[in-house]
Amino acid sequence: MGRAGEAAQAARSNRYVKQMIEDEQLRANLVAAWAAAREAYGRMGNGKPATKAIFDDRKVQRSLMEAASHLREASQSLTQPPPKPKRKGGIGRALLLIVVAGVLAVALSEELRSKVLDLLFGAEEEFDYSSTTTPPEPAPSASASESEAEAPAS
Repeated sequence: MGRAGEAAQAARSNRYVKQMIEDEQLRANLVAAWAAAREAYGRMGNGKPATKAIFDDRKVQRSLMEAASHLREASQSLTQPPPKPKRKGGIGRALLLIVVAGVLAVALSEELRSKVLDLLFGAEEEFDYSSTTTPPEPAPSASASESEAEAPAS
């Protein structure tokens, strides 16, 4: 890589160059400062001495104040640290995590699941079932009914 490539790589990794590329407000301040300074320089170079133009010409003073103001804003944006990206969903993400953890706990723990069901639907009633009826008599076996059916036929 040649010297030009090294210079380009150094410029790409420079924080100020990156900020100038990404920050539209910074670029606008620099362009406005340059335009105001150019206007002041043009008015000062019209044949009068520069000191007389600076102290007597109100338009030159206004242009210089405007250029200084824009340069001050640009330098403030360069010296301030870049803003941190805002975190999204702080409370919502925490609530989602709590809900997911609760569902997993209920799904994986039999004891916890029974407590939750008891709270939602009431405690289960435990009762013993005892029948008051007697079971039906057993049906006659098939071999006994066949022998009775053969006997009257003979």
